[in-house]
Amino acid sequence: MVEPIKTWMKENSTLVGFLIAQFIAVGALGASGFAYMIKLETRVTILETRGAEYSVARMAKSEERITVIEGDTKRHTTQLERIVDLLTKNPPPPR
Repeated sequence: MVEPIKTWMKENSTLVGFLIAQFIAVGALGASGFAYMIKLETRVTILETRGAEYSVARMAKSEERITVIEGDTKRHTTQLERIVDLLTKNPPPPR
């Protein structure tokens, strides 16, 4: 009874190795999917715990940063326009 199984295993060792590798790969995929689901559930729980108040505060901070950046951009644009005006009106003497 054991001899035919041993003979079959020796003759089909490549197939057996492939099936074992496939089993390991499917197990790893399942573990990865399970870990992703846990991570996603944790995110949902955190959002439910913090609520909309936290999200609104975060968005307000982002809007404040954008306003500061827009102000800097306007200031830089004005400075660049002034520099361009100066250089186009009074070109530097040739060297």
